[in-house]
Amino acid sequence: MAEEIVLTPSGKKKIEDELEHLRSVEMPALAVRIREARDLGDLSENFDYQDAKRQQGFIGGRIADLQAMLERAMIVPESVPGSGIVGMGSKVSVRDTEFDDEFTYTLVGSYEADPINDLISVASPVGAALMGKKVGETVTVATPGGSMTLEILSVE
Repeated sequence: MAEEIVLTPSGKKKIEDELEHLRSVEMPALAVRIREARDLGDLSENFDYQDAKRQQGFIGGRIADLQAMLERAMIVPESVPGSGIVGMGSKVSVRDTEFDDEFTYTLVGSYEADPINDLISVASPVGAALMGKKVGETVTVATPGGSMTLEILSVE
């Protein structure tokens, strides 16, 4: 059986929105491009036709991937606002106790993770260490560069 994909409700919505856009906007536009290119005649050297067919294959593959993700999705409720406990969907501010640097992360499922935009997976070392903790607690996280201790400053 395929592995479940953990998503927040907002992550599921993002996938559904992309799927809808691909089906209702991109694929119909490609069908028009293919029809227009086909009307030009010889398809063997028709770049527009070949390009549109390649894009159609790519988008068709993406649609299949998104559908499979939704079929395997396990929707995990986002943390209860105001509970002060770190959970899925929590926005957590932490301070590195060694360097006194502050960071803010939002905890999401692996498929929603985007570290550049401070969206970290609950399965990552930092995400896993923060889960279930409260403001004021500290966690020690093993990272490739060594361990770091983080103090939880706020949970939203």
